[in-house]
Amino acid sequence: MFRTLLILALSATAVFGAPKRVAVFVALCDNASQGIQPVAAKIGDGNKPDDNLYWGCSESLPSCLKASGAWKRVKKEAPDDPRILERRVFTDAAGTMTVTVEGWRGSEIGACLTAFETALVSGEHDLCAFIGHNVLMDKEIAPPAKSAAKPVDAVVLCCRSEPYFKKRLTDLGAKPVLLTTQLMYPGGFLLRDSLPLWAKGKSPADLRAAAAGAYARNQQISVKAALGVFSVLP
Repeated sequence: MFRTLLILALSATAVFGAPKRVAVFVALCDNASQGIQPVAAKIGDGNKPDDNLYWGCSESLPSCLKASGAWKRVKKEAPDDPRILERRVFTDAAGTMTVTVEGWRGSEIGACLTAFETALVSGEHDLCAFIGHNVLMDKEIAPPAKSAAKPVDAVVLCCRSEPYFKKRLTDLGAKPVLLTTQLMYPGGFLLRDSLPLWAKGKSPADLRAAAAGAYARNQQISVKAALGVFSVLP
């Protein structure tokens, strides 16, 4: 019996492959330490994840995945690193992805960006994403000295990420698959709707269309206008 189950498991792995590994780094919104247009105090405290705009609110990525029937949360933990307030791990219903989402203290946004880029070059992930304020608008942060150990895709959801991140990411050996061109709101629905297409090997154009559709619905604007928020990538 055990041998039969083992053969079936190995066969499934051969057919479908191991789940793709996705790492998402979320810098909590923080009125006190980030160069942002202030939001309401309750959702703009970067030390309180449960109420934070980018972590605890209904449109944050953890909330969007938890509410979706297409995703299952498999782990929730408080890391030992005091800069990271919470870590959650999700899998999709199809078993094609394992998504690890870290919520970083708002005042540690620079360290969060560094962790994102370190993950990019580590060789441990198939896609890495950064969500939050565009901290490179406020200060320079040195990128890792080494380049990616293997091909890896990158998503940066913050205001005007393309002019600040595109060359930086390609210099690190990563392939940008979803970036932005305008001031924008990096809601969790963007990854919720685009990641399943990415897992199927769809193009950056397909991811852009999915993100634009989600953004148009959330912001109550036309899809044409929403498409302009996201970069045209090869």
